Order: sequence, then structure tokens, then C-alpha cells
Amino acid sequence: MQVSEHVQEGQETSSVRRLPLYAYYVANTISYVGNRCTFVAIPWFVLETTGSVTQTAITAFFTTLPMVLSAFFGSVFVDRVGSKRTSILSDLLSALTVMCIPLLHLFGILAFWQLLALVFISGLLKAPGETGREMLLPTLVKQAGIRMERATAAADGVSRLSSFLALPLAAALVALIGASNLLWIDAVSFLLSALLIGACVPSVALARRESSEKRGIKGYFADLGSGIAFLKYEPVILTTLATVLITNLLDGGLSTVIAPAYTKYYFHSPVPLGTIFGVMGGAAFVGTIIFGAIGHRLPRRLTFGLCFCIGGGLRFLAMAFVPNMWFLTIAHAFMGLALGPLNPLLSTILYERVPENMRARVFGVLAAGSSIGIPVGELLSGYLVNGVGIQNSLIITGSIYMLVTLSLLVNPKLRAMDRSVEAAA
Repeated sequence: MQVSEHVQEGQETSSVRRLPLYAYYVANTISYVGNRCTFVAIPWFVLETTGSVTQTAITAFFTTLPMVLSAFFGSVFVDRVGSKRTSILSDLLSALTVMCIPLLHLFGILAFWQLLALVFISGLLKAPGETGREMLLPTLVKQAGIRMERATAAADGVSRLSSFLALPLAAALVALIGASNLLWIDAVSFLLSALLIGACVPSVALARRESSEKRGIKGYFADLGSGIAFLKYEPVILTTLATVLITNLLDGGLSTVIAPAYTKYYFHSPVPLGTIFGVMGGAAFVGTIIFGAIGHRLPRRLTFGLCFCIGGGLRFLAMAFVPNMWFLTIAHAFMGLALGPLNPLLSTILYERVPENMRARVFGVLAAGSSIGIPVGELLSGYLVNGVGIQNSLIITGSIYMLVTLSLLVNPKLRAMDRSVEAAA
């Protein structure tokens, strides 16, 4: 009887310790779903109201540029304001700005410059909000008492599952109720995420550091500089950053400009876009779950290189040469499966190599560096499509993508990726 009671108490204690982590995952799911729906709704809203691929590209540029800037300059903001507060502020600001778009459109007073201003403001705290949530994870994982590989796989699985659910749902809702009405739903999702983080996830204090006492502009830029300087001594992280910068540039152009134009031209509906990307997200979720179970046994460098090659440039080339809905759905499922391990593998490496007191700054620099090419890719892709056509744009960008990812398999600087290390406190 006593043994049974002790076991039951232990199980209850374990569940209580893991509750904040579960709440974190649920809040992330809701926030990610809102982001993915916005990802479909805003480009399609611009195409619906203007019919211009170029204006769609310009909107995508103004959506992503503030995320890049705030990822870099906002990392110290996360350190000083706190991870939890930054996450909540990000979701609240996203809810407010996204809500303003359909509201102004409803009254017939939404000018194109106002749309650009709203998406720009919306992006200002989005990257720091994501960085803030990332900073919450290690402490919640330690409190829950589970493996970091499994926790990062679960976190990435949340993102993948959100894509799987949100993209086809968003595309269907755009077809049924219109992009403008979908934005109302997006705004509510951000409010729910902020509420969950605020109510269920405890605040996590970052380790005290010397620069935390420095205030003002000099201290702010000194903190930023220390985050950049750290990367000089981490060739694995630096090399990976350079690769992801280029591939994100190409992915940005595909996702927000080329793919919507492609589906509008070949399929005359947003539903195939949501279906294809949704299937890829679902398959990537399965790949993430598989990695969570066996990832600690796999060779990191080989896994990273092969998965990136299979799941990367082949998507562009498949769309270019076979514009068939069934083929693209099956191909994206296979390629999504390969993409699954990438993010949890990278997250595990970063948590191992970056000291806790440096994480917000280093992660912010990495987020900015890896995404700085996205607005450029989005802007250039609009002109590329207008200049050489959709098919040639896919062939050009897909070929570059393949060359960049193939280089991962022969780059000697990535050999250290296979060696697990523990970051200093």
C-alpha cells in the first residue's frame, strides 16, 4: 500500500514538473498556427486585392525585414526584459497589427502603404518573441527531466505539426471565407498563445553576467558585439550559419512569392499550395519524431548533409519539371520526411555549444544572420519571375540550392559536429 502510494506520488510530481513544458508546447502550437495562417493569408490577400506579383514580393519584403533587424538588435532586449515578457509582448503586438488589416479593409480605407506599415510593425517583435521562447526551453526541459534531443525534437515537431495543420486549413479558409476574414482568426490565435505563456509558464531568469549592469547605448552594443565575437571561435556554427543564410534566401522567395504565383498560374486556387506545403509539414513532423527517438545514435554530420540535400533543392526542381498535383504531393511528403531532423539537430548543437549566459545574444545574432537573406530573396524573386518566368525561376534557384547543400558533405569544418560538447555555464 505504501509503495503504491509513493509510486503514485512520484507520477503526480513528474506530471506537475512537466506541466509548464506541455503548456509551452501548446502555446507554441497556437502561435505557430497563427503565423502559418498569416503566411498564407497576407500574400493571397495582396494577390486578391491587387493582382500584382511585384506588390506581393514587396509586401513579403516588408514582412520579413523587421524580423531580421529585430532578431539582431532585439536579442539584448530579450536579455533585459526577460524571455517570458518578450514572448507575450510579441504575440500581443502580432494580434493587434494583424487585426488592423481586415478592420481597415472592412471600412475601405486600407492603402498599400498602410498594409506595408502594419506588416512591418508586426514583424518587429516576432523574432525576439521566438528567441524568448527558445530561451525558456532549456530550463523547462531540465525541470521536466527529459533528454535535450527529445525536447528539441518535440519543439520542432510542434512547428512541423502546425505547418501540417495550418497550411491546408488556411488555404481552405482563404477559398471559403477569403484572406481578409482569415486574418481575424489569426489575431485570436496570437491572443490565446500570449494567455497560455502568461498563465502557465514560469519566468526564467537568465544567468547573471557582467554586461547586465551596463546600461545605455554603449552597454547595449557591447552585448551585441559579444554575441558576434563568440561565433568566431565556433566554426561549426559559423559554417552552418553561412549555409542556412543562402538556403533561407532561396526558400523565402519560393514560399512567399514563387509558390503562390505558381499555384495561381497552374492550379488557379490556393488549396494546392496549402495541401502541398501541409503534407510536407506533416511528413517533416514524422521525420522529427523519428529523430527524437533515434537521433542520439545517428552521425550528426552525415544526417545533416544528406537530409538537407534531399529535402532542399529537389523541391524547386520537382515543381519546375512536373506541375502535377499528385506527383508534387508525394514528392513533398518524401522531402518533408528528410527535412524533419534538421532543426532539432541544429538546436541540440546550439544548446550544447552556447553558454547559458550568452544564448539570447548568440541566438539573436544567428536568427538575424540566417534570415537576413529572406527579405532579399522575397524581393528579388518577384522581379525574377517577371523577368524569366516561373519555371526558369524554379530551375535557377533550385540548382543553386542543390550546390550549396551538397557542399555540406565535403566541408571539413563540419567534422566537429559529430563531437558532443557541453557549453560552459
